[in-house]
Amino acid sequence: TDWKSKGKPNGKKPAPEEKKLYLEPEYTKSRITDFEFKELVMLPREIDLNEWLASNTTTFFHHINLQYSTISEFCTGESCQTMAVCNTQYYWYDERGKKIKCTAPQYVDFVMSSVQKLVTDEDIFPTKYGKEFPNSFESLVKKICKYLFHVLAHIYSSHFKETLALELHGHLNTLYIHFILFIREFNLVDPKETTIMDDLTEVLCSSSGSSASSSNGSGDGGGGSSSAGAQNHVKER
Repeated sequence: TDWKSKGKPNGKKPAPEEKKLYLEPEYTKSRITDFEFKELVMLPREIDLNEWLASNTTTFFHHINLQYSTISEFCTGESCQTMAVCNTQYYWYDERGKKIKCTAPQYVDFVMSSVQKLVTDEDIFPTKYGKEFPNSFESLVKKICKYLFHVLAHIYSSHFKETLALELHGHLNTLYIHFILFIREFNLVDPKETTIMDDLTEVLCSSSGSSASSSNGSGDGGGGSSSAGAQNHVKER
């Protein structure tokens, strides 16, 4: 499966930036648990790395899909004509590498149906004892995580108001922290890809535990690169 997408600034002059509601302190402090996620994402002793990546990736897929479904009625072809996060627009690429310009709900549908297909494929996410993971497993997990990140980021940048109205921002913040710490722990997404949400990551992940804040010392815009150093990240592609 060679589905991929690329983000590009959409060429328009960014509108005078609206204040990002999701960065307001009264909302960033909202969580559904104070659990130390840094410990939760670490590979437990005696668990195979691929097994751990598989079970976590599948769980994140279900949770992010569920979180998106809470606001999906507001994410329409009219309200979200492109898959945008802040002033970056993402395109979908089909199996043949053909670029598809699509609305946000179409993009999310491409993501969710592609991921659903992968996580239910016994040859890729084996559930039977003794069945091997394919060699391409880690690179597929990296792709999945990149797309799931796009969906989370879109919820924040375009549907945070609705999430607030539903009083689900605590769930969204908690899911975001857990997911970001997981992808950092195993270097699953290139920090350049997640830079777009560095301001939020900085606020949420540094307050979610002392260990997280030390890897993210630098301020505005530098969060991605400093954490990249801390993770000796492997570049995908």
